[in-house]
Amino acid sequence: MNHWTDVCAFDAIDDEDVLRFDHAGKTYAVYRVEDRVYATDGLCSHEKIHLADGLVMDHVIECPKHNGRFDIRNGQALGAPVCVNLRTWRARVHEGRIQIQPEES
Repeated sequence: MNHWTDVCAFDAIDDEDVLRFDHAGKTYAVYRVEDRVYATDGLCSHEKIHLADGLVMDHVIECPKHNGRFDIRNGQALGAPVCVNLRTWRARVHEGRIQIQPEES
């Protein structure tokens, strides 16, 4: 059964921003957009670059290396050079803290 894992305080991530979160040997990208939180795999599916170094605009993360773009709500790759979707993870705000349900080891 998946459990919720604490990431950080809600206000530690600015609106339209992303934070790298490493947990149990895996890297996640955690986003805040319009006071909602989202989580995806933390590495671009194109060349395994950390998405937390990218740019968030609306609900899209742009990879910093080749400008590949993904919809953070569902992980959908939005065009070349990326063609493989990101995996998404459940995220929530609980008592002022962002939590995700990460992949179980």
